[in-house]
Amino acid sequence: MLFLSPEEILDWKRMASGIETSGGRLKRVDGLVRPGLVPAFHFYIATLLLSKGMNGPGLEWVTAGLAGEQGGLFSNAFLSSYLGRNQGRLVIPEVIFSDPAPYVHFASTPMLADSRVKFRTHCVHALPHYNNPLRIMDIGCGHGIVLIDLLNELRKSGIIDQVGEILLIDPSEGMLKLAKENVTKAFPRVKINLSQSKIENLSENISGYYDIALASLAYHHMPYETKLFHLQKLKNKIGCFILFELDANNDSPEMHSPELALSVYQSYGCLMDCVFAHDAPVELAVSSIDKFLMSEAIYFFIEPRGKRTDYHMLRTQWQQVFTEGLGKGFSCLCDSTCYGDENMALFTMIFGNTATN
Repeated sequence: MLFLSPEEILDWKRMASGIETSGGRLKRVDGLVRPGLVPAFHFYIATLLLSKGMNGPGLEWVTAGLAGEQGGLFSNAFLSSYLGRNQGRLVIPEVIFSDPAPYVHFASTPMLADSRVKFRTHCVHALPHYNNPLRIMDIGCGHGIVLIDLLNELRKSGIIDQVGEILLIDPSEGMLKLAKENVTKAFPRVKINLSQSKIENLSENISGYYDIALASLAYHHMPYETKLFHLQKLKNKIGCFILFELDANNDSPEMHSPELALSVYQSYGCLMDCVFAHDAPVELAVSSIDKFLMSEAIYFFIEPRGKRTDYHMLRTQWQQVFTEGLGKGFSCLCDSTCYGDENMALFTMIFGNTATN
């Protein structure tokens, strides 16, 4: 991932202020911005102007940013196409995850599928053997396939012998229904409990003890301080926390900051490129962008920190929040990369209470 120096952050803010004051007039920034970051700067200015209703100039900036994009990172192109389908405005077309299909398509892309294989390998290598039937909760379970594949891998490798109980947690009724169908089919004799809820509304009321809490691209929907609060509520109810996440600087930077725009430009641009590189009907790929990835990305530019819905963190921040939130009894058992390139990474992080495992 590329970052801005403190001096560059000040320069980007200063230039943005001047551009906004001038009515958003397009200008050349060659020589004023690091060459490799010129398209990202265009993205920053475009999203800033669009978020303030300066749609015409914003579209000019995003269009001008297309020229320098390369190497599988085409965030300006994806944003330009999205704006063309939404009257040139930064709008959210519908509630994210109301239809599971766009997410399911995203989850089936080769990059995600390959990353999941590595994720399961990391879990097999890091986890202890569980003698008793496993009790596991899946936070933000989605369609349930990640959980199913993980349990099958753990059973095949001898890490677990039996699955005793599964708790599926997801705020989306459609996702929860799909997960129940998939998990019931895979484990017909296992007790399956459902909770249509966000984990932040549930952590205090979870009863019993679970050997594993699994969160796959699902625990980033809270800012750092809220993650910390609910980890503190969970720590006495779990023996291990398994995280599969996106390494990105999308939590602490405030709305309209150069740091946030650059991180979203890289992280979501890579994910969108993976969707379009996947062999599938164009309509399904566009739906995955419009109703999932781009909708998430837009929240960063129209809602301030504390109100937006996504807060991906850097791995160092995840290490810190788990260490502080789970306390002294827990240790980091795994911090391994599942996928990585210049702009984005997916990783496995596992914190376990070794005294109880």
